[in-house]
Amino acid sequence: MNVIIAAAGTGGHINPGIAIANEIKKHNSHAEITFIGTPRGLENDLVSRAGYKLKVIEAYGIKRQITMQNFINAYKTLKSYKVAKQIIQEIKPNIIIGTGGYICGPVFSAGFKYKIPTILHESNAFPGMAVKMLSKKADIILVGFEDAKKRLPKAKKVVVTGTPTKVSKLYLTEEQKLTIKKQFNIKNNLPIVAVFGGSQGAESINKCLIELINKKINKKYQIIWAVGQKNYEEVRNNIKIQYNACIVPYIYNMEEVLNLADLVVSRSGAMTITEVAKCGKPAIFIPYPYATENHQKYNAKVLADVDAAKIILDKELNSNKLNDTINGILQNKEKLTQMGENAKKIAIKNVENRIYKEIKNLINNS
Repeated sequence: MNVIIAAAGTGGHINPGIAIANEIKKHNSHAEITFIGTPRGLENDLVSRAGYKLKVIEAYGIKRQITMQNFINAYKTLKSYKVAKQIIQEIKPNIIIGTGGYICGPVFSAGFKYKIPTILHESNAFPGMAVKMLSKKADIILVGFEDAKKRLPKAKKVVVTGTPTKVSKLYLTEEQKLTIKKQFNIKNNLPIVAVFGGSQGAESINKCLIELINKKINKKYQIIWAVGQKNYEEVRNNIKIQYNACIVPYIYNMEEVLNLADLVVSRSGAMTITEVAKCGKPAIFIPYPYATENHQKYNAKVLADVDAAKIILDKELNSNKLNDTINGILQNKEKLTQMGENAKKIAIKNVENRIYKEIKNLINNS
């Protein structure tokens, strides 16, 4: 089996692609899997670390503004279609899989020309532009949330499979919990709030947390806060004292921290929504306001609509509002537990296996 996976840019596109590749390898160890990305994105690190080949093309997202750079990027993307065709001729794939984003445009267009079976995976509740544009021709669209299905009315076939992630529900022993708490140098007698803004951090969340901690209004809870690698020194310089808080550049053991935390405060990327649901955690989401089609707000609503999360819009975020919302959830133990149970209801089990079955069926029937 020869497989091409188009995945580029952020971890939200690349990590599902790698998870799908790993599942294919689990069932077919002789499968030849090649990723197509760009020379710029995280794929240049993550794909090789995962042990897969990466070929690159000069594809770009096309913005809606009329600028010279936009015309240049559009021209480069059109040229990349020829390179994608050459790669397909060389590899002769049995299937092309895309995990959303602009890289799918030239790769899938080339795949359609050669009548290669195609599958797109969309993690977000509001499908991105590339998925919507390609949905008429792609053989199958796999979606992370039921909400996305109704937003792809012209697709040939849409299947709700969920989004693959390495994070799962853990049942931590008291000893394990104590070990994790010691790692972050936090107390054993206060509820824990995990705060993060994606792998690069989030400026508005960071500013809010700096003020919240400096005012020492987080008396009833403690914080494990990932600020982003590039923001760490600046944040530390602006914090007077780490009051009931552990500040780190990045949370490497996210699975453990999510399962340890009583509450999550974060942006609402598709992967985060999936992980919070799998771990059964109540959350406060602050959607990134500049996300394409405002898709992070739609992601957050997936959990908010089942009363598993609260949403604070970025423009409304301040330290007092966040602190009041955190306390309002943590102080009602029954509500806290129910929100966690509600989150579990949208979690989809056996995601990778569901995806693999669709891949296998499409290849066998093509």
